[in-house]
Amino acid sequence: MPRYKALPAELDPCARQLVARLRQLKDHGELTMRHLAAKTGYSAKSWERYLAGTSLPPGEAVEALARITGADPVALLALHEIAADTWDSRRTGPIAQPQPQPQPTAPSAAPAALTPPPSPTTPTTGPAPGRLPHIALTTGVVALTVALSATVLLMLRLDEDIAPAAVAAAPTTAEASPRPSYTCRIARLDGHWSAGVNDGRNTEIYYGDTGADVAEAQCLLRRAGISPGGIDGMFGPLTLRAVKTFQQREGLVADGMLGPRSWKALRG
Repeated sequence: MPRYKALPAELDPCARQLVARLRQLKDHGELTMRHLAAKTGYSAKSWERYLAGTSLPPGEAVEALARITGADPVALLALHEIAADTWDSRRTGPIAQPQPQPQPTAPSAAPAALTPPPSPTTPTTGPAPGRLPHIALTTGVVALTVALSATVLLMLRLDEDIAPAAVAAAPTTAEASPRPSYTCRIARLDGHWSAGVNDGRNTEIYYGDTGADVAEAQCLLRRAGISPGGIDGMFGPLTLRAVKTFQQREGLVADGMLGPRSWKALRG
């Protein structure tokens, strides 16, 4: 496990929890900064800042990390949204209070006798009674309202995570069309196995990829006696586990990536 530096002390608790969760996903997936850059589209330097707590990661980066590690992005994005609301305000520090202006004094040349004594009924200058308690009460009410709003938002996000509709829906954009269906047509062509899905291509694919090449690999894994889950063209956790099992069985490097050697072994 890599050793991380301590997070900045001024980080909000929600932001601190978000960064800690991103570190856990990276370590659990055994990902390097170069892997993160290649699979999420954000540079390794950017991920160093995100995981050090010195820069707030974009929501797209958080969702991409959740996708490549097989984590559910809904709760992670809810935590990111709350952290984003408080990130700048907690890092700017307290606002300096204005210094009180000195009261003007009477000219030294004026005789003291000309200054009339204050009338017993004349109110003196200064804060009105009850003014400071009123300000403190208002500040407390505003802070309580912000905390309650953040709690309600998090509960709503978690409810969406539990609801079946949220599980079935895509985390980002709605699907414009139904997902393509794939049918395995296993056949032996020119001494090699084919599923008839991707026209015999041996394109390099890895975790997070989608399409006909993934469906072809899923069909051939099933033919080899290893279940990749459904034939859906999505390189998810089940397909990743099936690929690593096949690579171990064939004496290949079990890196979960289907390259030329793994394709050759799948096609026999």
